[in-house]
Amino acid sequence: MKHYYHPMSRAVTTHWMLLELGVPHDQIVVDFKKGETNTAEYRAINPMGKIPVLQDGDVVVTEVAAICAYLADKFPEKGLAPNPSSNERGKYYRYLFVPGTTLEPMFTADMLGIQDYPAQSVGFGDLKRCLATIELMTPEAGWALGDKFTAADVVFGGTLDFAIKFGWIKAPNAKVCAYVRRIKDRPAYQLSHDPSWH
Repeated sequence: MKHYYHPMSRAVTTHWMLLELGVPHDQIVVDFKKGETNTAEYRAINPMGKIPVLQDGDVVVTEVAAICAYLADKFPEKGLAPNPSSNERGKYYRYLFVPGTTLEPMFTADMLGIQDYPAQSVGFGDLKRCLATIELMTPEAGWALGDKFTAADVVFGGTLDFAIKFGWIKAPNAKVCAYVRRIKDRPAYQLSHDPSWH
């Protein structure tokens, strides 16, 4: 497997996922600051010209949640996803996909000062709804699905970590801060987020 990566990108999250799994892979640093995501070779892999990308033989996966979901299912013995027939699977999918489809677009709109739009008509609603969703979904203790850490925590917890770090959430409450602290205490998180790595 090849993981196209840059330490100043969302690929930090997929790198973290790979370290949680402990599976061998080739880490390929792509320097977007030098235009390496704009080359014809890279655009043939990902026409969006974005990082991360996971290439597994002939399979190419883009988008953080999709890569994490793919990896969790590829290595079921690692236990980072509930069984596909489990009742937990629906909850798991929600944690995987709310960050990219709802929270990040809302945070982007908020940072850009975009307010005059019909909240009912866009997938991400408005800031108030997103913050209420975060409050509802953040676990009081343990992890998104209970006692067992999964890819849902990598994606959802990783997004909350970014949101606090970059000021997208202006005043995170104690529950969100405690959950993110548990996330940051994980050895794989610490290794993948170590600025001295690369």
